Amino acid sequence: MSAANSMAAFAEASEQAGATSKRLAKGAILGDYLAALDDESLPIACRFLSGNPFPTADQRVLQVGGSAISGLIATVSGLSLDEVNNTLVRLGDYGEVAEQAFTAAKHQPEGAPLSLTETMAAYAEIAATSGKGGPGRKAAILEGLLRRADPLVAKYLLKIVTNELRTGLRESMVEDALARVSGLKVAELQRVNMLLGDIGAVALRARHGTLGEAQMVLFQPLKSMLASPVEKPGDVLKEAEPTVIVEDKYDGVRAQAHKVGGRVELYSRTLDLVTHRFPEVVAALAALPGDFILDGEVVAYEGGVFLPFSLLQQRLGRKQVTDEMLASIPVIFVAFDLLYNDGAVLLDQPLRERWAGLVRLFSGAAAGLRLAEHDEPTRAQLGPQAEELDRYFVAARARGNEGLMIKLPSSLYAPGKRGKTWLKVKKALATLDVVVTAVEWGYGRRHTVLSDYTFAVQGADGALLNVGKAYSGLTDAEIAELTEWFKAHTLQEFAHGKVRLVEPKIVIEIAFDRVQRSPRHKSGFALRFPRIIRLREDKPVSEINTLEDVRKLADDEQENGAS
Repeated sequence: MSAANSMAAFAEASEQAGATSKRLAKGAILGDYLAALDDESLPIACRFLSGNPFPTADQRVLQVGGSAISGLIATVSGLSLDEVNNTLVRLGDYGEVAEQAFTAAKHQPEGAPLSLTETMAAYAEIAATSGKGGPGRKAAILEGLLRRADPLVAKYLLKIVTNELRTGLRESMVEDALARVSGLKVAELQRVNMLLGDIGAVALRARHGTLGEAQMVLFQPLKSMLASPVEKPGDVLKEAEPTVIVEDKYDGVRAQAHKVGGRVELYSRTLDLVTHRFPEVVAALAALPGDFILDGEVVAYEGGVFLPFSLLQQRLGRKQVTDEMLASIPVIFVAFDLLYNDGAVLLDQPLRERWAGLVRLFSGAAAGLRLAEHDEPTRAQLGPQAEELDRYFVAARARGNEGLMIKLPSSLYAPGKRGKTWLKVKKALATLDVVVTAVEWGYGRRHTVLSDYTFAVQGADGALLNVGKAYSGLTDAEIAELTEWFKAHTLQEFAHGKVRLVEPKIVIEIAFDRVQRSPRHKSGFALRFPRIIRLREDKPVSEINTLEDVRKLADDEQENGAS
């Protein structure tokens, strides 16, 4: 093994890239590092740098619990579990904890240095381990890696395991570095990465000049195109063309449908396979002609009425959907985009043309399918400040939907990107997607459940910053289920067990009356009268709102108040 193909070289390059905020400097560091790798190690390093051992569209997961990781750090370093957990409370990152613990214990790596290929093989074995004895076997494999690691390598081993590679690196930075090495345009690399869903495979194609041979792979989900929120209706006119597309925003879960012949698969926003949850949707899609990829939303729907998300939520996360559940919580698939149809990739076609193809495809569609509520008013019809959007908004809410989507007819489909060509007017009151960081036992009839949730947004450096606490909005059943999850994922207890620091994995949507500046929170802000709208099982922690979002809301409120 050459030194370049080692985990030590990977860790050092990651550390150097993370130490600078300059994009060009990051690209230069990573470009030099990637250029030195052999063909076997290059795709592995690119995936690791993106924060995941597997390709984006790969369904494998490691699933190593936080308590197991803390125990391994203690075992290998020789420190006590209390010392490890206390450090975790302070640093909030298992990789950082491992580096500090290994350094303090003067841990010496055992055996030969770890290579990228050995590490990848171990991760694959962890992902493949399941069933009785699975957690113990996973821990044993990870312990073997940690024993062969110095403090810096241990840091990055665990950052990859926990998807917490907070060094300012994203796939976009890896794309920049590959462009630097190959002499290709970043846009070329981005397009192929979009088609393949594997930055490692893109790296090999870029090295060997075969990017042009890449084709879209069906049943390999694409990242969803995202919309930017607008606070004022008039904001939509800043980007508007002669006309804009106005659609209902549905209160369901984002779903991407792939069909070839008689096979249909559904993928969530997080690229997870969810076909088994919605058999009636699968049957309806299978009856449509041809092969396609659709973007849409699965919503609870019965008798011409859209039902609350809380009903649909009862079907999420179930390994098996019973006949009783199918009958009591009926769903439909609402389509709003066509990404591929009978051999033609449509991502680079304007939305107006994609919509026309979707309308043709859905002519005569089964009852379990429908097109999004869709109109294309002119700027003049919207009014000088787009005040006519209020009528659309009220109508969407009357149909039981969340709000509006505003899209430019010329917009191309940009997976994973949040731009100004798609906008969302979601609710009359502002909402934020946040992650739960701590929980408390409730009071009165809720004294036996963990019902009070402290929540955080993401800072500029990836750190989680608390902005409030909420205790209302979820059902008793949801709270009971979450209580068991939080008990199993507790990092540390405080106040004689009253308060628990928990793994930051549960994303919730919060509504509130206003944003207040507050010295009590490290973030500098607190939400007034927060209440939980819903669990966001469809949204990963990496996509929660940021401190900058909160700051903008506070600034807007101050501006509106002053005016």
